[in-house]
Amino acid sequence: MSDTWTDRASDPRPQGQPVDELPVLRQYLTHYRMTLEMKCEGLDAEQLARRSVPPSSLSLLGLVRHLAVVEQYWFRHVLQGLTVDPLYADPDDRDWELTSATGDPAMVEESFRTWRHEVEAADSWLDTLSPADLGSTVTRRDGEVAVRDVVVHMIEEYARHVGHADLLRECIDGRTGQ
Repeated sequence: MSDTWTDRASDPRPQGQPVDELPVLRQYLTHYRMTLEMKCEGLDAEQLARRSVPPSSLSLLGLVRHLAVVEQYWFRHVLQGLTVDPLYADPDDRDWELTSATGDPAMVEESFRTWRHEVEAADSWLDTLSPADLGSTVTRRDGEVAVRDVVVHMIEEYARHVGHADLLRECIDGRTGQ
């Protein structure tokens, strides 16, 4: 179809039917990450930063920045217990990663580099897991959370925001689907 990003044979997202739980979860997470990146392809900095559905502060660039924050928080801070400086934080604006996204090409480059870095860091950590590790828990200030629950939450987070990306992209240039 002319309004899709790629034909099925050229689709770079993972295909196939893994059976075991950990590969299934990783495949879904990878699929949604790649879909977000596909939704952003071919747009200039201004288009990526455009808030296409007023009065919302959402933009494709804001979503990339938000998902970098989410990757860092859940995989580094929560699951690995690392102390990290929060990305795109402003104590007076809880949505700073969204509201601060502008059409500056340098910001676009930095935002995608940061997001990709957080994805790579999360994937490197996930590479160390065995299937049994999905049931292990970590303690947070509000209780325990299982590794499995965090990975499923990340899939949900991406799936929801890829839906937003569909609408944002359609408002920018009419492209839909996939």
